[in-house]
Amino acid sequence: MPIAATRIENVETILVDLPTIRPHQLSMTTMKGQTLMILRIRMSDGIVGVGEGTTIGGLAYGPESPEGIKLAIDTYLAPILLQSDPNRIGRTMGAINKAVQGNNFAKCAVETALIDAFGKRSRVTAAELMGGRIHDRLPVAWTLASGDTATDIAEAEEMLARRRHNIFKLKIGRHDPRNSIAHVAAVKKALGDRASIRVDVNQAWSEATASRCLPLLSDAGVDLIEQPIALRNVKGLARLARETTMAIMADEALSGPETAFQLAQSAAADVFALKIAQSGGLFATAKVAAIGEAAGIGLYGGTMLEGAVGTAASAQLFSTLSQLEWGTELFGPLLLTEEILEEPLEYSEFSLKVPTGDGLGISIDEDRLNCFRRDRAEHSFHVLPNRKTGS
Repeated sequence: MPIAATRIENVETILVDLPTIRPHQLSMTTMKGQTLMILRIRMSDGIVGVGEGTTIGGLAYGPESPEGIKLAIDTYLAPILLQSDPNRIGRTMGAINKAVQGNNFAKCAVETALIDAFGKRSRVTAAELMGGRIHDRLPVAWTLASGDTATDIAEAEEMLARRRHNIFKLKIGRHDPRNSIAHVAAVKKALGDRASIRVDVNQAWSEATASRCLPLLSDAGVDLIEQPIALRNVKGLARLARETTMAIMADEALSGPETAFQLAQSAAADVFALKIAQSGGLFATAKVAAIGEAAGIGLYGGTMLEGAVGTAASAQLFSTLSQLEWGTELFGPLLLTEEILEEPLEYSEFSLKVPTGDGLGISIDEDRLNCFRRDRAEHSFHVLPNRKTGS
């Protein structure tokens, strides 16, 4: 059945500030809250496509921030969208890529909203538009990032008891490497074979430090180390990969198909962290995954600690990948104290259920969105009970 002609009538960007359940420590910053940039694209047929642009720790992590994403869309991308056919996503994104350099997070938010709208209009899930869902559920890792060993062990034990997570990633780039490795070893010893332990350095180590620490991490029982050195040091990453039998994952070094090809060509990574925002959209991330598969590189579904919209979009794509041997870390919504969906994403049995509704398969709770949007003074709202705690 042909898709009816339609046009874009309005592009709306909203900053939403949400608290986190605890401080989240990374090597470059400590997050005490998260800002989501929610995008809504309204069509002439009444359909509204939703996307999200979210970063980790504002500008501390990378070159884009929620405020910058909003500005880029409002100023540069929205005028292009208003002149584009939303049913021709490839052509629309091609026009945007020609007119706007970089800004992968902003482009991802736009592409996600277009995919969501097209899926709703076609009455299929985003996964079907991307080739068809293979997985109904996705394994989900949890990041232990309190900075305290006893706290991290207790948190991991709780997650195991609740059957919510049995894969744990520890952020270890912030402190002295010797203390960090002792911290990791203590957590692994406490959990034993009940959980997979992985570490993320977030580029904090020099190549020499990483070379010295890799055997110690392996002896501690770590399964994987993520981005131990600077993203631009691809040759150094390749040297480290040759030195160890532990899997090395590229994260910040991946910013789309071009960098994926360079990493694969240099044999600089055993695993790719797939992130739809970092790569510039779902279609670009699918290309990154294809490069990884062709090169025999393992795949891992990464996160920028997005809220429910970005997480749902990632889940739709990741569900189409046949080889996702390292699982995912789509826990972003669980790090937030507040819910903005009418029906929260379902986490149970150490996994996330992939939404099955049209498009992204989610619906925004308008009252809660208005309650937490940064410009809420311009909107009438009332304080709502916490959907996650009931308080």
